[in-house]
Amino acid sequence: MKYRKIPNETVRRLPVYLRGLAQLSQQGVFSVSSSKLADFVNINAWQIRKDFSYFGDFGTRGVGYSIERLSKQIKKILRLDTLHKAAVIGAGNLGSAVLAYPGFRTYGFDIAAAFDSDPEKIGKNINNIVVEDVSRLNALRKRQVDIAIIAVPEKAAQQVTDSLVRAGIKGILNFSPKRISVPKKVKVITIDIASDLARLPYYIPSG
Repeated sequence: MKYRKIPNETVRRLPVYLRGLAQLSQQGVFSVSSSKLADFVNINAWQIRKDFSYFGDFGTRGVGYSIERLSKQIKKILRLDTLHKAAVIGAGNLGSAVLAYPGFRTYGFDIAAAFDSDPEKIGKNINNIVVEDVSRLNALRKRQVDIAIIAVPEKAAQQVTDSLVRAGIKGILNFSPKRISVPKKVKVITIDIASDLARLPYYIPSG
């Protein structure tokens, strides 16, 4: 199914809805109204309805949304209805935390590999993933890994990125503060924890 151009903010909210639906399902809930979902995920009901309107009519008037059906629809929109294998590059403190995080399974991601250049980290087992030498990144294509998570020092980020692109990686989640360059066919999402933290004091009342 083809969708018209969707605002980036809407795409960013879809995983939030999906996580909320999963939590409601775990509580034994089978259907949910936009207002109830709004309370659960802390997003306005009108915004939820507007976001869903880009993709068609998911709900039934007076009944709400079937959680199972809506979850399947959102996964299809986000292309999460098929398994995505991901690799973590950098097995330091941040990379190790990413490897240990269980939440990726909620969205159907399989963290299939980890890499580092430090001999002391290579061979280490983290959450049942054995850290490999970063020189083996070119093997990712054969292993059908299409997503990478970069958690390396700033100075190594672009070199690692170039190797990942050559290995056929199509999507990169970048935890490095460095802005990396990639071909148009590769999507990069950068998460700068320090920069986001720097915005927080602005919202805290002084005194």
